[in-house]
Amino acid sequence: MHIVALNGSYRGTGGVSHALLARIQAGAAEVGGTVEIITLARHKINRCLGCGLCQTPDRYLQCVQSERDDVHDLYDRMAAADVLIFATPVYVLGMSVLLKTLLDRAYGRCDVKAMKLSASGLIFHHIDPVMTKPFVPLVVCGNVEAANPANIVHFFRQYARFHDAPQVGLLVRNASDLFELCADDPALAARFPKVAAITAAYAQVGRDLATQGRIRRETQRRANQEAVPFPLFRLLKRFRPVKQRFVVEALKLVR
Repeated sequence: MHIVALNGSYRGTGGVSHALLARIQAGAAEVGGTVEIITLARHKINRCLGCGLCQTPDRYLQCVQSERDDVHDLYDRMAAADVLIFATPVYVLGMSVLLKTLLDRAYGRCDVKAMKLSASGLIFHHIDPVMTKPFVPLVVCGNVEAANPANIVHFFRQYARFHDAPQVGLLVRNASDLFELCADDPALAARFPKVAAITAAYAQVGRDLATQGRIRRETQRRANQEAVPFPLFRLLKRFRPVKQRFVVEALKLVR
């Protein structure tokens, strides 16, 4: 099984997104799978011009921008995948511009006049086969509020419905700053043992994808669990006093 992971972080290989993808890569390698991590920050990705030339007979499905940047090559590498991973930090409640711009450029590979119904009954148009591949979103955020990554989670749910692309897992890693802090501080890592357990779960994600083409429910639960070692934190964090206490303790960690 060949997995292509698109890292949309502006920090490239220096952030939590890459670190988690590297764990997936290592886990897949253990069972004979391969994960190609594409660091979008290292590539030139021009925005769609909205010129419409790709829909004309003279330049049918040929984007003028593809002669000026790396997008054509990136889509070719995506086409070779059995499974795609779309990895992005949360930037102002949405995905990174790097990843969104790459997805926007699919317009130049689709015949938007060839209308059809998706399998879920939605009116759409012809799409490039690469957009129908099984995929997993990986959303990384420092915040612990479920509302913080919600727009991205919703986007990919609709992406699946319009593109007839099976979503074969969902990874949402909140409290990402804690993972970086624990990596540099063994004493802090001892205080937050769930960080190590979650990291191990990401290796299992790689094994699941490489052998089954999807993330098992139990693996996803372990990968998405709260990193804060507080009983019922996922439930209790809905209450304002608990949130206030969390803010106070979080400030102590970063100062």
